[in-house]
Amino acid sequence: MSALAGLDVGTSGVKALALSPAGDVVARAEHAYPLSTPHPDWAEQDPEDWWRAAQAALAELDDFGSLGVSGQMHGLVVLDENGSVLRPAILWNDQRTTAECAEIEERIGLERLLELTGNRALTGFTAPKLLWLRTHEPDVYARIRHVLLPKDYVRFRLTGEHAIDVADASGTLLFDVAERRWSDEVIGALEIPRDWLPPVYESTEIGGAGDQAAGALGVGIDRPGPLSIVLGTSGVVFAALDTYRPEPQARLHTFCHAIPGTWHAMGVMLSAAGALQWLRRALGEASYEELLREAEAWPPGTEGLLFQPYLQGERTPHADADARGAFTGLTLRHDRGALVRAVLEGVAYGLRDSLELLRDVGVDAQVARISGGGARSELWLKIVASVLGLPLERTIAEEGAAFGAALLGGVKEGVFADAREAVEATVRVRDRVEPDATWQAAYDDGYLRYRQLYPTLRSLT
Repeated sequence: MSALAGLDVGTSGVKALALSPAGDVVARAEHAYPLSTPHPDWAEQDPEDWWRAAQAALAELDDFGSLGVSGQMHGLVVLDENGSVLRPAILWNDQRTTAECAEIEERIGLERLLELTGNRALTGFTAPKLLWLRTHEPDVYARIRHVLLPKDYVRFRLTGEHAIDVADASGTLLFDVAERRWSDEVIGALEIPRDWLPPVYESTEIGGAGDQAAGALGVGIDRPGPLSIVLGTSGVVFAALDTYRPEPQARLHTFCHAIPGTWHAMGVMLSAAGALQWLRRALGEASYEELLREAEAWPPGTEGLLFQPYLQGERTPHADADARGAFTGLTLRHDRGALVRAVLEGVAYGLRDSLELLRDVGVDAQVARISGGGARSELWLKIVASVLGLPLERTIAEEGAAFGAALLGGVKEGVFADAREAVEATVRVRDRVEPDATWQAAYDDGYLRYRQLYPTLRSLT
């Protein structure tokens, strides 16, 4: 039987893989592309880079019979009447739209916005980017005829089809998440032409999903139960829901899941493994292995050193584009390894913020599946497990979103009857990391101190 291909259009590059119907990875390919930051708080990419990288990656796979696509969420791609890109894509981590977010909440009313979309207006979402273009680049805005998200642009180049799935559409702030359709009320209030937006499909119908829903599916999160935790550039704690159940203050994102009739709630921190990458650059490009070895020499709590990982603003639990990172508690004893350990612990504390909010909306968390580049570090896994008080499982395949996309493509083409059958046939746990009981008291104390950082430092930023 032909392989199932999955393509993930990420922030740093495209990843492609081919699976057997039993879930064995038979081929992998990856091609990188640059990120542009032409002004402070801006983050853009050229969609043509995605397309070139996707072509190259797919060409490296053996013959495949189905293709599913996932990708970075929220990014804005605007096309003219001929399907040509009008400007660089504005990405999920772009922070330029604070004023537009305030405008959206004023036009619609925060309470009504939460009822309709399950989310408040955040700088990363798609709708504020459209309003920013209308104000700051009116010539570009006047020429828009189609709006797509990153992975949907790549699908458009592959097939000529304008389409989006419910999971990715949930992150636009233009979508009625409970009803799984575009919100005419929000679109009308923001005066955005309805015909710019593509038709919406269930993820299993179109063979694709935003990276978080696809990634969760790729580690087996197809129903309420285990959590998905991602230690990638950003950090995510994700729980599947059987009903639409938004967090009352929208400190969690509530989106449609990639399985029809289900939703998910997730907390998102903008700098997770990205914080370690930043520190590595700042300290002179030592190897990760060397840095982690030095961090391991320090005890849990790092003798009072704390790190606040808000290097590019934050989403959960503080929707604050102006939040900033900080080290506090430095002494002459603290060395490079201490800084690294404090970063690992600060990210773990940020993940715990999301876990506590999920528990507040009724999620019964007993175990989590963890993925992303940071999950390759045994030390970091042990820290996260101990801070959260949860066992962490890793699956045999580490590709996450590309793996989940391949499963969705297989469902679309009839290889599997549905997403749950796909998960049962392909997802297997490799190992499990337990919390260290001797570390948990130090981390419970550290978390209480960490919770005081943001309100204390907020007035300084």
